[in-house]
Amino acid sequence: MTRFVVDCGVVLHLASEGIEVPAEHELLAPTLLRSQTLSALHEAVHAGEIPPDVARDRLKSIGSMPIRLLGDAVLRRRAWDLADQLGWASTYDAEYVALTQLQGDAFVTLNAKLARSVKGIVATATIEALRTT
Repeated sequence: MTRFVVDCGVVLHLASEGIEVPAEHELLAPTLLRSQTLSALHEAVHAGEIPPDVARDRLKSIGSMPIRLLGDAVLRRRAWDLADQLGWASTYDAEYVALTQLQGDAFVTLNAKLARSVKGIVATATIEALRTT
């Protein structure tokens, strides 16, 4: 079993494309994923990019994905330290990286800049890795 930490962009992509991840993979994310996906979908509706019913369907799809959400004190402390180490003002991305360090095999993000910035800190994988067994 491979344990992938997936970020908001990946989860939104999985929902919009109807991609199902094989059971051989375990998906992990920090608890902030709930708020990030909710906000991203609401923003897309507000900007007129997608209709409200499509956004609600995607939110429902995301809610049914087997993603283990984690957010304990150890994760938060590690995210804080990583954000300091990487010079990031925000800790949001650092939570995903910290979770990968603590429990994941690889971090999956569609954000190429983020993937480059964590090279050598955590293993990364492409979204295609989620489709294969």
